[in-house]
Amino acid sequence: MMDATHAPPAPPAAVGWTAIGTSVRLVVTDPDRLAAGRRLLASYIAALDLACSRFRADSELALAERRAGTPVPVSEVLADAIDVALHAAQVTDGDLDPTVATAMAALGYDRDFELVAKDGPSLPLTVRIRPSWREIQLDRSARLLTVPPGAHLDLGATAKARAADRAAARLADRLGCGVLVSLGGDIAVGGQSPGGGWQVRIQDITGHPDDPPAGPSQVIAMTGGGVSSSGIAARRWRRGDLTLHHILDPRSGLPAQPVWRTVSVVADTAVRANIASTTAIIRGAGAPDWLESRGLAARLVAVDGSVRTVAAWPRQELPA
Repeated sequence: MMDATHAPPAPPAAVGWTAIGTSVRLVVTDPDRLAAGRRLLASYIAALDLACSRFRADSELALAERRAGTPVPVSEVLADAIDVALHAAQVTDGDLDPTVATAMAALGYDRDFELVAKDGPSLPLTVRIRPSWREIQLDRSARLLTVPPGAHLDLGATAKARAADRAAARLADRLGCGVLVSLGGDIAVGGQSPGGGWQVRIQDITGHPDDPPAGPSQVIAMTGGGVSSSGIAARRWRRGDLTLHHILDPRSGLPAQPVWRTVSVVADTAVRANIASTTAIIRGAGAPDWLESRGLAARLVAVDGSVRTVAAWPRQELPA
């Protein structure tokens, strides 16, 4: 009989729910800390939604847009999200421009995706002149944000990933155990990982992690940092005969050309992985060389289902 003092550690415990229009999953190495962790993570997500949502009339972001051209005091949550979005625009030469929200709304994505009509009449698709990310003014020390007139901002490309990074670090510190936080396609880990690392399944077709994968997939082991997957297959809708998706090329204001249907990237943070995976969708055929030049391990799934890996990404696929 095994002595209780030598019993193997309990396996990690997990809980999942839906918030801010995406799936949320929390995994902890100490099952006794799961309930407390869920409460903490839910509070962080609620603060993120109130600060950054482009679909809430009472969000800080909506207020700043209504007072466009005027410096508006903002919370640390929104100031940080804007700061990260501007950094992403800078390091990608404008590929990730938060001002694409205006074009996105014109294409029909102007509310939580679950409420977007999946079919509708044809739209006049034209290149739109709009303010650039360079016109957004953020006084970081004073926490003052000035949105340029006529601009609407979408922080979704980076805000969730940044929230996953911060939540994983804070929960690990507060709970005193290993933590994995998943917000949609953005995953961050903190604290001591379980033996063998966190087992994260990467797949092209969105599904619950406890269900068998619906298509080819891989399982990777993570002991730190983050991973992000961006794709054009999940958030799609039709206007007339045209199928649209939510990753826009800011230079045209139209959906990026469908070269890759999913790109997954591993990096030292989830937000860095998110910046790279979303940019890769926009850069299309040039994405592998761009990722390689930055030493980022990535898995790219083409629209025909073929898989290409970059840098140190493991190559073995698991069958469906």
